[in-house]
Amino acid sequence: MTFLKRGLPLTLAILFGLSVLVGILALPPLAQMLLNWVSFIAAAALILGVLNLLAVHLARARSGNGYSVLLVLSMLALFALAITDALGFTNNGVEAVFNQLQAPLEAALASMVAFFLLFAGVRLLQRRNRWSLLLLLSALFFLITQAPLPAAIGNLLNPIRTIADTVLVTAGVRGLLLGVALGILLLSLRLLSGLERPYSS
Repeated sequence: MTFLKRGLPLTLAILFGLSVLVGILALPPLAQMLLNWVSFIAAAALILGVLNLLAVHLARARSGNGYSVLLVLSMLALFALAITDALGFTNNGVEAVFNQLQAPLEAALASMVAFFLLFAGVRLLQRRNRWSLLLLLSALFFLITQAPLPAAIGNLLNPIRTIADTVLVTAGVRGLLLGVALGILLLSLRLLSGLERPYSS
């Protein structure tokens, strides 16, 4: 029983991880086959997750939870709309729901990032050190260069903004991407060596 709970998942994780690594480096057809398997398993897991979510909220809806009732009704309506789209009774109904409801909600959530950044900037400015001064100067500079300015001032500031965008901003983004890549590499090595076991929790 201990082997089935701990040893077998670890063995399978290391085996398939090394197989994908070997496939990417030496046998592309093997890597493509394994990635196709992963895509199928991920799709099946997504379906099971949606069904589990529906079951959980059905149980909560029976106890009178209004949010769960709304979620269940929305899911069932969307499932019905997808079926009517497939049968030809409606035309792109799911796409219309996505464009009219989902996309604006995602845009509203994304726009909240600006408020979080503003709040973080205000908190940083309260510390009154060189980093807060640098943040204030950078924010003022980019706000001024984005504003409609007279042609003489705009022509003077545009080259500076271009240099800042192409050098400083690009360097920061590349640094973030390098950090993400190193984190993924380290996590992959821990998974392959068996030190990280997210599947055993």
